[in-house]
Amino acid sequence: MRERARGRATGGDVLLDGLRAWGVCHVFGCPDDGADGADGVDGLVSAWARAGDDPCLVRARREETAAFEAVGYAKFSGHVGICAASSTPGAVRLLRGLYDAKLDGVPVVAVVGTGRAPPAGPYRRDAAPTVDPRPALEEVASASVETVAAPELLPDALDRAVRTAYARHAPTALVVPADVLEGICPVPGHTRGTRPPSLDASPPAPVPDGGSLERAAALLDAGERVAILVGLGAKGAAREVQEVAERLGAGVGKAMLGLDALSDELPYVTGAIGPLGTGPSYGLVKECDTLLAIGSHLPRATFLPPYGQARAVRIDSDPDPTALRYPYEISLVGDAATTLRRLLPLLAPRADHAWQERVAEDVLAWRTMLARRAASGFHEVNPEHVARALDPLLPGDAMITCDAGEVAARYAGHLRLRHDMRATLSASLAGPGSAVPYAIGAKFAHPDRPSIALVDEGALLTDGLSELPTAATYADEWTDPRLVVAVWNGSGPGMSDRPSPRPSTPAVSYAEFGRSLGLYGIGVSTPGEVEEAWRTALAADRPTVLDFRTAPAAGDRDTDGAPEGG
Repeated sequence: MRERARGRATGGDVLLDGLRAWGVCHVFGCPDDGADGADGVDGLVSAWARAGDDPCLVRARREETAAFEAVGYAKFSGHVGICAASSTPGAVRLLRGLYDAKLDGVPVVAVVGTGRAPPAGPYRRDAAPTVDPRPALEEVASASVETVAAPELLPDALDRAVRTAYARHAPTALVVPADVLEGICPVPGHTRGTRPPSLDASPPAPVPDGGSLERAAALLDAGERVAILVGLGAKGAAREVQEVAERLGAGVGKAMLGLDALSDELPYVTGAIGPLGTGPSYGLVKECDTLLAIGSHLPRATFLPPYGQARAVRIDSDPDPTALRYPYEISLVGDAATTLRRLLPLLAPRADHAWQERVAEDVLAWRTMLARRAASGFHEVNPEHVARALDPLLPGDAMITCDAGEVAARYAGHLRLRHDMRATLSASLAGPGSAVPYAIGAKFAHPDRPSIALVDEGALLTDGLSELPTAATYADEWTDPRLVVAVWNGSGPGMSDRPSPRPSTPAVSYAEFGRSLGLYGIGVSTPGEVEEAWRTALAADRPTVLDFRTAPAAGDRDTDGAPEGG
């Protein structure tokens, strides 16, 4: 096709032009799996060829993992994630990743093709059925689902989808028929019904009024045992949270999506709150008389102070009343860092930090207990020891992803996130199989930083295994090639003694599978090999699969299958 050379762009060309204008560098998907063009994306694939793969199409092995990669990219980059798929079957396979984006509040745009209408005439048995993917998308992408009716409407539709994803912190979807992708698009602005896109998606920056800030300061100053809860919305406000905590003599707990919002090296930071929470976090919220929640939408009130025990203040940029999980007396709507900077001068410094010192003592005792548990076991690989050995070796700029299940308890309990480390997991959906696609998305967001995916065997088999070839394919494009997939493999010694509702499966060497793809693969079956395996993987010049053959650890807890909370 030479329309582009003659200045006549197709709908596919215009769609890619629009993505580039929005600063999109990567699209995650496998949109070229149709053999006869009936899936509606041939026009987009042809446009990619003409564009020289700009933006880069990251070819995932499945649409489900492509959506998770887009979510991981958005979580680590702060920019919108884009995923692409063919018509209804592809859209259905996108759904789990899009639900993950919806529940964790992540901006993602799904571009879904759909087949052209069948030609008029007698019924043909060999005609491919055309199914509208929109009904499958409408619930998960309820913020915005739009079917584009003509090529000239694409710029405006893409504009709305991206702007809505940013504004609502949610997934949106564009359904683009084959005729629209292949049709010739007039120049935007010169045809009725078209307009050039509006590229500025700057979020509103509300600021609480002075009176509300003064009332909040008076309430916090009156408290004797202040607990601060930080979530996803507190990221970027670490310095301000620390200053407020030290002025109030407070302890700080973190929701699962806010684990990297504040360094765990601060002695009064108690770690995770929620089903996988720490003992000090539980004590913090159950004994405080004042609560300051910053950017947190913790789903379950059972992990907050008992009703009537504590007075509470909330700071959040989203005034959504459905996010409230506690009877807050004062809600300050605004960016966390900006609001805290305005609040700080109104808070009176405290001479007595007895409460904060008690919290710090509880944290130290808890960490000592975890270290003792991780050190138990002489001949078997203790799964807690695997996480504990990683903690001091973590690079300062590491990006860490974690799957649901028991491995999430290791992540929340033993890893101390500090300084510039970034970390995330599927907190609300808690779907297994997200960690490896997340880690790949993170590598495209920051190709110069190491990425570490923590997975258990079941999660790896759910989705992660299929994306190891993707890591092998793109490793040469990353400035820092380190992507470590660490598997807590339940085929280790002692596993036959663990109760399981599932029948036993033959042992699988994931290290050998990784080596078959050209990755490093390291099998670990004794405790003495654990630390050296981590060191080797973190110094490697390519992605690495670490296969830890783990045995049951003392004190294993029921993780309920899911972390939760923002």
